[in-house]
Amino acid sequence: MKVVSFIPIKLNNQRLPGKNTMMLNGRPMCDYLFETISEVDTIDEKYIYCSDEAIKPYISPYESKGLKFLKRDPYLDGFQVKGLEIIDRFIKDVDADIYVLTHVTQPFTKGTSIAKALEKVVSGEYDSAFSAVMLQDYMWMNGKPFNYDMKNIVRTQDLKPIYMETGAFFIFRKEVFTKLGQRIGNKPYIYEMDQFEAVDVDTAEDFEFAKAVAAYLADKGDSQK
Repeated sequence: MKVVSFIPIKLNNQRLPGKNTMMLNGRPMCDYLFETISEVDTIDEKYIYCSDEAIKPYISPYESKGLKFLKRDPYLDGFQVKGLEIIDRFIKDVDADIYVLTHVTQPFTKGTSIAKALEKVVSGEYDSAFSAVMLQDYMWMNGKPFNYDMKNIVRTQDLKPIYMETGAFFIFRKEVFTKLGQRIGNKPYIYEMDQFEAVDVDTAEDFEFAKAVAAYLADKGDSQK
């Protein structure tokens, strides 16, 4: 069974230009996930999927651990291109039984989390896996309570949990995408991560928060393992 990971990355971000290589607590942000994914030994091939060869110097420290550059069509850097289209192109470029999709915008994703979720899909018990955070609070939708009765308010810990995708990783069998056109199948494993690991950088404000988290985790001695 062949397992392939890919990290789609572009250098012309719209909301926060250059964010993927910005210095985060002394390291380029992309370096966090590059190191993390390079340490997951249950992945057979590991690719950085980027149109710009300027990313290569950031990959080079991890080439000995199997991280490779794969040039993609610059068209995929377009602001209107959807994530599913990028997945489709990659699957056509690289064949595998199971794909592991990760994003450098979530730099605190742990290798152990990826490995544990991947193990669930490899076992055959699940057709896919994704990272999520559990929300157990009073939620509203369309101007109405979504998950509780205002006439019978229970404790938050007694509410039925709701899971929110973090986007840190999606792991799926090839047929999940080729047959369903999805990155999550009909029998997914939900991997619950904590709020630190789920930090996602899209804006300047997100980046400032990530800097605080990176400093906190460094002081705490926490790692990406």
